[in-house]
Amino acid sequence: MPEKRAARLRPDERRAQLVAIGVDMLAECSLDELSTDAVARRAGISRGLLFHYFDSKRDFYRSVVRQECDDFAAATDPDPSLDPVAWMRAFIAGFVAYVTGRRKIYRALVRGAAGSHPAAGDIVEATRATLARRVVEGQRRLGMAPSPRLTLAARAWLAFAEEAVTGWPPDEPDALDELRAFLETAFVRLLGDLDRPAALAEQRGAPAHSSAN
Repeated sequence: MPEKRAARLRPDERRAQLVAIGVDMLAECSLDELSTDAVARRAGISRGLLFHYFDSKRDFYRSVVRQECDDFAAATDPDPSLDPVAWMRAFIAGFVAYVTGRRKIYRALVRGAAGSHPAAGDIVEATRATLARRVVEGQRRLGMAPSPRLTLAARAWLAFAEEAVTGWPPDEPDALDELRAFLETAFVRLLGDLDRPAALAEQRGAPAHSSAN
C-alpha cells in the first residue's frame, strides 16, 4: 500500500501538529522513549522534514514539554475577577480536571523523569514555580496570615495535591467532587496553619500537668 502523503500545512501548523503528536505519544512512552521517527510517521512526513521545523531532537523535546506545561499552567489560571473562595475553587478544579483528564501524560512528563530530564527540567520547574505562586496568591486572597514558610508550604500542598490527584480512583460515584473538596480542605488547613509555631511555643512554655493525685 503506498504511503499516505501528508497534507500541505503552513510551517507554524506543521510544527504545532508535530508537537501535538509528541504530547499525545507521551501517554504511551517516556520522554526518553519518544521517537522522532514515530512522530514523523504519524504526521505522514519524513524524519528529515521533521528536523526542518526543529533544530534538533532536544529542541523537539523541549517544544513538546513546553506545550504541555503551558497548557497545564493555562488550565490552572483562574479569572482574576473571582471572589477569593471562587478563585481558590477554580484553581483546584482546573488542577483536578487537567491532571485527571491527562493522567498518563502528566505522569510521563510533569511528574516523571522529564522533571529532571536535561532537555526539559527547567521548563517543568518553571511550571511548578508558577503553580506555587498561584497557591501563595490563593492564600493571600483568602486573607490568611503571611508567613516566611509560605513558599515551602505552597510546594508541599502541590506535592500533596499531585499525589492525591494521580492516585484518586476516578470511577467511583462523585469521585471528582470528593477529590476537589479534599484538596480544598487541605489547602485551607495547611496554608492557614502557618502561624502555629507561636502557639506551639506557648504550649511548650506552659507548666507541665502533675500526674499526682
